[in-house]
Formats: sequence, C-alpha cells, structure tokens
Amino acid sequence: MNTIQLKTSIPGPKAKKIIDRRCASMPAGLGKLSDVVVEKSEGALIWDVDGNQLIDFAGGIGVLNAGHRPKEVVEAINHQVNKSIHSCILVCTNEPAVELCEKLNAITPGNFSKKTLLANSGAEAVDNAVNIARYYTKRAGIIVFEGGYHGRSYLTLSMTSKYGLFKKGYGSMASDIYRLPAPNMYRPFQGMNQEQYLDHCINQLDHAMISQISPEDIAAIVIEPVQGEGGFVPMPKAFLQKIRSICTSHGIVMIADEIQSGFGRTGKMFAIEHSEVIPDIITMAKSMGSGMPISAITGRAEILDTPHPGAVGGTYGANPVASAAALATLRIINTPAFLNRANEIAKTIHTEMDALKASNNFIGDIRGIGAMQAIEFVKDKATKEPNPELTQAILTEALNNGLVIIRAGLFSNCIRLLVPFSITDEQLREGIQVLKNAINTVTK
Repeated sequence: MNTIQLKTSIPGPKAKKIIDRRCASMPAGLGKLSDVVVEKSEGALIWDVDGNQLIDFAGGIGVLNAGHRPKEVVEAINHQVNKSIHSCILVCTNEPAVELCEKLNAITPGNFSKKTLLANSGAEAVDNAVNIARYYTKRAGIIVFEGGYHGRSYLTLSMTSKYGLFKKGYGSMASDIYRLPAPNMYRPFQGMNQEQYLDHCINQLDHAMISQISPEDIAAIVIEPVQGEGGFVPMPKAFLQKIRSICTSHGIVMIADEIQSGFGRTGKMFAIEHSEVIPDIITMAKSMGSGMPISAITGRAEILDTPHPGAVGGTYGANPVASAAALATLRIINTPAFLNRANEIAKTIHTEMDALKASNNFIGDIRGIGAMQAIEFVKDKATKEPNPELTQAILTEALNNGLVIIRAGLFSNCIRLLVPFSITDEQLREGIQVLKNAINTVTK
C-alpha cells in the first residue's frame, strides 16, 4: 500500500476554513509555503485535518533531522514538564541546560576550551555571536557573503542576502556589514572554468581587505559552510580554509553559521567538519531540539567569556524543557548509524534523480552534501537562466499528490530536500517518485 493517502484535495474543506481564519488573524507578510493544515505528525509523515496522509520532504525547514515527534524526545519533554517548565537562567540554574552546554562544548570541532550560550532561535544565536565577537575584538566590521541567510532580526536581516524577499520595504539596515561574493560552482563567471572561478573568489577575499575594509577593523567573518536559503550551495574547502587563514592572521573571529546544515544533515555533526576548518564560534538551532525553540552559540571560552556579567542572556534562553528536548535529540543524532543515514538518503536521491536530470533540459543541477540536497531548475541548461515559475509549479503539483516540499535559492528556483532521517526507504522512494512525476508533468 502506498504511504500517501489522499481523501480530499489539498487543502480540503476543514483546512480551507482554518486557512481562512489564519488569513483573517495573521499578517499577510507571514509566508505560507503550502496549504497543509497539520493535525498530527510522526516520523516523516504528516496527517492533515481532512485525514490526508502526506510524506514530508521539508522537515520544518531543516528542524526535523530526527523526525517528527521522536519517542525519546517526547518522553524527555514530558519528564521535564512534570518537574519544571521555567525559572529563567538569569534567576536560577537548571541542570538540563548545564548538561546541554557541556555536551555541545564536547562535540563541536576544536581541541580547546569552549563555552556555550543558549538562546531561542537561529537569528538570536547569530545576533549573540556577532555581538560577542565585536565585544571581544573591540571592532565593528562584519563580513558576510552573497547568498547567505542569517535571520530576520534587525542585525541578521542586515547580514542576509536576497534583498527582494527578505529586506525590501524595511528601509535602512545596520551599518558596518560588508558583503562579499561566495563561490557557487554551478555558476562560474563567463569565460572561467571552475578552478579559475574559485581562484578568483579566493583572491577577492584579499582584495576586499583593501578595497572595502581593513582587516584590523573586522570583528568577524560569518559564513554558512553550506548555504541554506541560498540554494544548498556548498562552500569549497579551499575557500573556507582561506577565510580561516585571514581570521587567524588578523585576529578576526570566524563564525560558522550551522543553523540549517548542522546536527547530522550533511553526514557529519557539523558541515564545517567536511573542510577540516575549525571556526572560533559555531551557531546552531533548527534540528537541535526536534522542533522546540532553542539555539546555541558555542565557541572559544576566552571569546565567550569576554562580555561583562549581564551583557548576554534572555528570559527564555536555556529553558529546561527545550534543553531536555535537545539532549534527547543529541542522543539520537550523535551516533555513527544516524550520521551514515545522511549518505544513504543522498545515494537514493541521486540514484533516482540523476537519470532524470540527464534527460530533462530544465534540471540544471542536483547538489549538496549528505542529506542536504537541492535541485535547481533553469529555463535552459546552456544559459542556466533561473526558472522560479517552473519551480513553484512543480511544488504545487507535488503537494497535490501528497508530497510536502519547499523551495530555496537566490533566485527561488531550487527545490530543497530536507528529508527527516527517520523516513523509511519505501517512503523515501515513494516521495521521490511523486517528485519525479511532478517534474515530468509540469515540464511537459
């Protein structure tokens, strides 16, 4: 029997009523990537309020590496709720938060003394990391990259690329932020091969130290080892190594934004590990708590300890329930079998999709690391002109047939696959077949 079971169209009659209530009660600017109204979820499956059973390839935008409602996480949450929900880490200490910080200090890259600050969201993690780097270096400048996404707070929105979708209409942004090109190896500059293009991007880092800002005025360089919203673009090892070299030479804090790429998504606990580069600070969120609102900033102790007492923290940071959920999630994720599942998922995706790519002129690229895979759609393989309209049509067709997927990319022309690792092989193949059928239907 197929996993996907559709009793109504998407959305069904019950869902339509709830979506109407959403539209009447929530602001129009709050994005809505599908018309699914969730009744319950488990593993890699979603049931909507009309009784439709769907396969989830979106994973809550990378939050559900361990799956929907892992039993161990649910039990940990229930156990902690029955003891204490909140006392505020600024007022009282709770052991789950302390234990979580100890675990993160131990598993993040780098053989040096570390400390961890817990917060609530990815944006809040990046905010804190940048503020701490500025405090530590007594400098203001922040280097970020084209295609990068870091959040929606005032500071992180200023750091984020993709102006039209995220920043348009908000007016002036924060100062002292410098945006440099990041290598997208699918799109080298005209007349350059990939090696020449990568060399050019690396050379631009040195050039920017003269043309845009002096190294002694830079507090931090912030980079996603694999760009998330930017379209699952892996940063080449040589590029990350060059950033590390610049940071080491000039006392700049290197911050790896692992909000989406962390916690096993790429086959290692953190994507930066593929490059053998060790950052000074790592920011984490999303799959860290299996859906609970929690994030972390882990880095060199001498950097994290710099701000004066009271300079960091917040009301809900280090919440004991969220911390308990994160500890249980770590016990699931930080195992060889779980991390290897990323490579198994990637192999299945490429086995099923590479032949379609070869025969379909609208599939420009299939890329990523581990189970962080994206499909980029173009109007023509030769010109590589982005095709966001086609991408959206494929998403809609797939959803109509029971598969929840979302898009990404600087041009909104990529489908990102963030499959929960708890998915069965049968469910994975069924979901990929729905995606292939949607691509074939729309492109024909």
